[in-house]
Amino acid sequence: MHSAMTLYPVPKRLLVSYAQPEAFAPLARAILAKMGYRIVPVDELPELPPSIAEQRPDLRIVDERRLAEVPDDDDGEGPVPMIVLTGRQGVTGADPRIVGALRRPAGLHDLYRLVQQVLEETPRSTPRVPTHLPARCRRGSHEWKAAVLSLSENGCLIRTSEPVLLGTTVELQFPLPRAGMITTEAEIAYQLVPDLGLVFHGTPAQSRASIAAYVVDALHSV
Repeated sequence: MHSAMTLYPVPKRLLVSYAQPEAFAPLARAILAKMGYRIVPVDELPELPPSIAEQRPDLRIVDERRLAEVPDDDDGEGPVPMIVLTGRQGVTGADPRIVGALRRPAGLHDLYRLVQQVLEETPRSTPRVPTHLPARCRRGSHEWKAAVLSLSENGCLIRTSEPVLLGTTVELQFPLPRAGMITTEAEIAYQLVPDLGLVFHGTPAQSRASIAAYVVDALHSV
């Protein structure tokens, strides 16, 4: 099986925060740090080694009430992008540094999705985790065994000895601890040789919630 590092290289990004801890949902910062996005409060930077403290941030996360505290970037590389934490009204004004906004408290999935869009060339919309779950695929009356190697709310990576064409839609079943059997339709969307990437379709809301909870628990326990 592919290692977690092979499947999901950790980006090791530095995100500087101008926001209080309560501006983030519980566990959001801790889980993002495990995924390579270290969120450091600006007042804690001096306590870090110079190699980190003096590093140019990849992104700033700023409470809208503290925008005046953010320095101008005069290093010739242009402004560091900012995600603003705000209320329901969203962002007003035309600050070119602002690339996105989230309502406080910023939740894990929304923050992850936005950070991915800003920083990564091939962004993911939802976190995923390596796993090894027994699975069964069915197409019509034909059924075969597989193993789920990684899982997100939107899809998974499977290994199977069954030859399956790209674009094929199958019914996929796999068990989740504490949630029971998950059943969903899925399309064989891509290959990560020798494995197959599936995108879920029409997954029941309760099953999606169970998968999302499993992913968050797995990330938190790393």
